[in-house]
Amino acid sequence: MKICPRTSPLRRPFPIAFLILTFLVGAIRPGAQAQDPGANKNVYVVTHVDLATNGDRLAAATKVLEEFAAESQKDPGNIRFELLVQDGRLNHFTIVEVWQTREAFEAHSSAEHTKRFREKIQPVMGSPFDERLHSRLQ
Repeated sequence: MKICPRTSPLRRPFPIAFLILTFLVGAIRPGAQAQDPGANKNVYVVTHVDLATNGDRLAAATKVLEEFAAESQKDPGNIRFELLVQDGRLNHFTIVEVWQTREAFEAHSSAEHTKRFREKIQPVMGSPFDERLHSRLQ
């Protein structure tokens, strides 16, 4: 198994922060600033998925991630669901999601296809899911 060198802790947050900021700016709909600040109930979720595998097993796991993304995009309340792979580290993925409400996100989290995805991907996980929920400031 090929082990990728770790990025310096001082350099790693900047590309991730830029990615998240770019996504959040892209998720804002025209005219959203004119609304009441409390009117936006969207839930923004960023999940890091690190896989401890390569070769054919990595290809199979990547397919599982792609299938999960395709199924999740069809879930009620989903606004956006993006699957990203880290440049130069093909076993490191980031999932960026936007849901209309917290309830829509929770329904997705308990959906059968989500449970099936987590069961299939678990054997090749390099670390636990790092799932973080966010809300827009304005």
